[in-house]
Amino acid sequence: MAAETGGLQVGAEVRGKVRHLGIYGALVDIGRGQDALLHISQLAQNEKRRFDEVARLGSEITAFVYKTRQDGYVALTMEKPPPVPWATIRQGKAYTGQVIRVEDFGVFVDFGAERPGMVHVSEMSDNYVRSPSDVAAVGQEVRVRVLKKNGRSRQIDLTMKSAPEETAIHDDEDEAEDVPTAMAQAFQRAMRGEAVVEAETNHQQNDRSNHRDKQEEILARTLRGSQS
Repeated sequence: MAAETGGLQVGAEVRGKVRHLGIYGALVDIGRGQDALLHISQLAQNEKRRFDEVARLGSEITAFVYKTRQDGYVALTMEKPPPVPWATIRQGKAYTGQVIRVEDFGVFVDFGAERPGMVHVSEMSDNYVRSPSDVAAVGQEVRVRVLKKNGRSRQIDLTMKSAPEETAIHDDEDEAEDVPTAMAQAFQRAMRGEAVVEAETNHQQNDRSNHRDKQEEILARTLRGSQS
């Protein structure tokens, strides 16, 4: 039966017992019914000891959740994660951060991730921005949203523009009554369009079939001529 990972958040601190050591790392019992994996590459950056000295067989260790899956798989790391772990960063998610650098092309914002995100000058305002320094300064607190993240280069693109507004829903009863009619008309138009497309498709198929027949006839005549 798959182990439960519900409630176990990326970045959470856990304590467990090392049950197995291998060339890839260690399997750690963290009380979830399925051992978590501490890969050999996940030692803390300032750790001077060897992996088998940090995670000795049978020893109790403190680690942090690096990754989880629905099937119960949990990966650990000895490196304390940043306040905003990489795995939790999603497109459209908003954060409050601090401008730490201003360049001609934009600004860099520290919002608690493993590295700052960049806001291009074209994403700094809903209005035209001539220079990033006209909008932001080092140390300024800003609200940003994630445009995208690149796992290979570990780059994070941000925006300071307003979030797109959701389409308003009208409760007007008259408009509501018109909806089925409009939908029915659209459906009828689509059906008529499909009929036209089908007729055109059949016509095109017939043309192609006739064209192939003519090609085969010409080829046959050519072969007969060469044999006489």
